[in-house]
Amino acid sequence: MSEIHLSTGSQEPPRVEGLLRVYSNKFCPFAQRVLLVLKAKEIPHDIVNINIFNKPEWYFNIHLEGKVPVLLDGSNIILESLDICEYLEEKYPHQHPLYPSDPETKNKDRELIQKIEASSSLYMKCCFGKDDKTSPEEWAKLFVEALQDFEDELEKRGTRFFGGEEPGMLDYMLWPWEERSGCVSLRLGKELPLGEDDLPRLRKWKEEMKEHPLCAELFISAERFWKVGLCKLLGREPPFDEA
Repeated sequence: MSEIHLSTGSQEPPRVEGLLRVYSNKFCPFAQRVLLVLKAKEIPHDIVNINIFNKPEWYFNIHLEGKVPVLLDGSNIILESLDICEYLEEKYPHQHPLYPSDPETKNKDRELIQKIEASSSLYMKCCFGKDDKTSPEEWAKLFVEALQDFEDELEKRGTRFFGGEEPGMLDYMLWPWEERSGCVSLRLGKELPLGEDDLPRLRKWKEEMKEHPLCAELFISAERFWKVGLCKLLGREPPFDEA
């Protein structure tokens, strides 16, 4: 895998027959989900990083809107991070399964995965929206409300991760947004004022996930994310390969 993000005027790297390919961007939380699942399931793959603000012409033949991630499996093109991760789990069911074997718990995981969008949308609004009137205290209340179901589920399970002693699908789908949560403090200019009773299990989970080898391998600091995001806000091309 090259660290370079390919842009206008580039050529697509040659494909390797029989090898899955992910079109990605190392700062994209949705692409990170797919990479975490591929690594967790130990599925061989290659990665082509795309400059999503200056997209290669050839990439629009793969995704009409030029978005990432995209999974290429032979002639199959799978779009959207959740669909890709489900596809990988179904295609490689016995290779480090990421869902619980218990149907009820598996359904609960899928239910909570669908609820991630509420907290991720709130994160984007806080960090990259134009709202300067909401106070840090109000943001804290909104984030606690958006994440309370995850806190309650961790308490109910009493496990280190949602997946048990090792992360599972729900952990990996939620983690990219938690990894970027430090951008909230950078945007507000102060730490989010959470009380001791606000999301204590989820905060401990975050520290556990940060230390997990797969998450650590892909980890990027909030400062680097914020540098890219700030460029986006100012209408400048982010320094993907120098950040």
